[in-house]
Amino acid sequence: MDTRRIKDIFSTISIRSALIFINSVAFIMLIVLFLRSYPILKTQSLAQLFLGTSWHPIKGEFGFLPFIVGTIEVTLIAMILSVLPCLLCAIYLSEFAKKRFRQVAHLTIDILAGIPSVIYGLCGVIAIVPFVRFLGNIFGIKTTGFSLLSGGIILAIMVCPVIISVTLEVLRSIPQEAREASIALGTTNWETIRYVLLKIARRGIVAAIVLGFARAFGETIAVMMVVGNVPKIPTSLFDPAYPLPALIANNYGEMMSLPLYDSALLFAAFILMFVVGIFSLAANLTLMKIERKGI
Repeated sequence: MDTRRIKDIFSTISIRSALIFINSVAFIMLIVLFLRSYPILKTQSLAQLFLGTSWHPIKGEFGFLPFIVGTIEVTLIAMILSVLPCLLCAIYLSEFAKKRFRQVAHLTIDILAGIPSVIYGLCGVIAIVPFVRFLGNIFGIKTTGFSLLSGGIILAIMVCPVIISVTLEVLRSIPQEAREASIALGTTNWETIRYVLLKIARRGIVAAIVLGFARAFGETIAVMMVVGNVPKIPTSLFDPAYPLPALIANNYGEMMSLPLYDSALLFAAFILMFVVGIFSLAANLTLMKIERKGI
């Protein structure tokens, strides 16, 4: 066996081993979280945990409903605010922007994606919280500004780079012949985008949105700094909320001597990891299917 063949075999084994190791780490984390969560699952039913509204660890009450509702609502607000602007930005960069501008915009998007979440949180405290407080005063609603809406706005800003980048790559991967054939039939640029490109790229766009949702669902520091962190179900956009990631970040390591408290927080982590994993897997499977079919 020649040296080149040995190198190929060694490279293949190394790459497969690395892949297996990385995937194994994810499964091990999920299993460990489940095992550490098992004590509370053994003493309380899923109905009590998921539907309970009272969070008093000293009394042994661990109702996750306010945190689950807060997480879902702040994520949905972020997606509602971000999806349409991100889609329009991706369409402009793909179909109308000049190459030079597209390169600069792409660099800016990458920079936004790399900014630490704590910086977003600080900007939210400085700018978004006062804005929401002012907005509440306009509508006659008393609010500190630390609210569900503030968390949704900061999350919307944070998921924009993910959604724009993936959507842009999907649109740019559509063959130029599809655009030329559509225009040759007498359609306008916008009609080509609406009836041809968006139809072809719909699965990739959905995958981009799902990836953005997964990014928003698990975000911690930035949201924790602006959302208010009150363990009650919010009844309006200006009410404070308490998402699951903020619950873990704020409380883990404190009062661990309380029975089941450690298990409850790790169960919250298990829920987060499971949901984010499902959405990320769905998005990646969709993108892989698109690549195999060439859109």
